[in-house]
Amino acid sequence: MRITKLGHSCVRLERDGATLVIDPGTFSEPDAAAGADAIAITHEHPDHFDPDRLYAAATDNPELEIYAHPSVAARLSELTERGVRVHEVVHGDTPRMAGFDVHVYGERHAVIHPDIPVVANVGFRIEAPGGALFHPGDALTVPEDPVALLLLPLHAPWMKVGELIDYAREVAPQRAVAIHDGLLNEVGAGVYAKNLALTEVAGGNYERLTPGESREL
Repeated sequence: MRITKLGHSCVRLERDGATLVIDPGTFSEPDAAAGADAIAITHEHPDHFDPDRLYAAATDNPELEIYAHPSVAARLSELTERGVRVHEVVHGDTPRMAGFDVHVYGERHAVIHPDIPVVANVGFRIEAPGGALFHPGDALTVPEDPVALLLLPLHAPWMKVGELIDYAREVAPQRAVAIHDGLLNEVGAGVYAKNLALTEVAGGNYERLTPGESREL
């Protein structure tokens, strides 16, 4: 399986000719959703969910399938009316997305501030030959099952670096790759990398991919 970072929290997973894209939002690359067989959305915030990109992807591929929490699916009525298959998923579901075996974990976005409403958020654990990959969206959800590669939210209004480190330690992946880094410049990303190295997150196997950069899993 191949993973490609497409900016901020968006990744493309490819295996056996099938493509699953997670969170092609407004902060990701303009063509992040292009060519997808399936798209998974963790929650409704625009840096993760851009209806216009989904409409474009569905136009290019009428067989596209979309998986999201009911709160997101409800905003895609235009697509369902066109015959696009939009699947509602919640914690505990085990859908098969474009040939990928997926387990859905989590229910709520992390708290930004008590005055700001908390939206629904689901994470996706994807089985891979070398061990499962987990994309938590905007929450510090710890899956019940082992994770080999954690897509680690690096920087967000709802998190400080100590919480980031403790979260990665609790999940205990073999490797970690940064996501949710669209608000960081290179100086800030370097500071985070230093802190993660000092605390030996993922056994020191942490990296930040640039948009378009890929790894084989």
